[in-house]
Amino acid sequence: MALRVLVTRPEGEAASWLQGLKDAGFAAESLPLIAIGPVADTAAVRQAWASWADWQAVMFVSVPAVRHFFAHRPPGVDLSTTPCWAPGPGTRKADSGTPSARNALRSPDPEAGQFDSEALWAQVGAAVQAARPVLIVRGQDDQATPDPAGQGRDWLSEQLQARGVPVQRLAAYARQGPSWTAPMVERARQAASDGSVWLLSSSQGLQHLQRLLPQQDWSGARALATHPRIGESARAMAWGEVRLTRPLLPDVVASLESWS
Repeated sequence: MALRVLVTRPEGEAASWLQGLKDAGFAAESLPLIAIGPVADTAAVRQAWASWADWQAVMFVSVPAVRHFFAHRPPGVDLSTTPCWAPGPGTRKADSGTPSARNALRSPDPEAGQFDSEALWAQVGAAVQAARPVLIVRGQDDQATPDPAGQGRDWLSEQLQARGVPVQRLAAYARQGPSWTAPMVERARQAASDGSVWLLSSSQGLQHLQRLLPQQDWSGARALATHPRIGESARAMAWGEVRLTRPLLPDVVASLESWS
């Protein structure tokens, strides 16, 4: 019987993972722990585009950051005037609408041990110049569940500010808890102890899970986390078994194969 894997990414990001895992022989299904949507007011996004050439660099923290920011790109902007940064290859490959935009994104080496702000800094830190501002494009969090994964982005801000670089943060999309149906709630309860593997990609998503199932016992649950901070969050919830993997499909598949 195929190992069942729960992909917890937002619906807009889950499709390629589901297909890749199914092609590898796993029984993959979607159970999103985060919902993604537009921000109510896009004036700040449009202003950031108007100042495009003034930024020393623009850092995109996630795939939705790229997609929602580039959805408001005005015509005639020369993307080559401003370097773009991303914490990992998934964000680097995000569909920004033009090949030139994707090619302009810099991210950690594909062979890096992990993909985060620290690994990105190793690539871009030496070239950073004081005084010129850097824009960090990210999500606007549900106030009830601040994202602990944001610690990595705060770390990058600290490095930049220590070099005398002004940092501006911009919310290009909104993140909140998912709206689960009754069958989804029941599936999650079953998956806490039936041998399913949860593919975890967000510490904030785990906070949403706690709110959805506040009394759930996770001591029999299995998790495959795509970053050490996410793994720490799962262990803090007393998950029965937590393993780590890089957030690349071949790595995830190899980890799942060793588990099954």
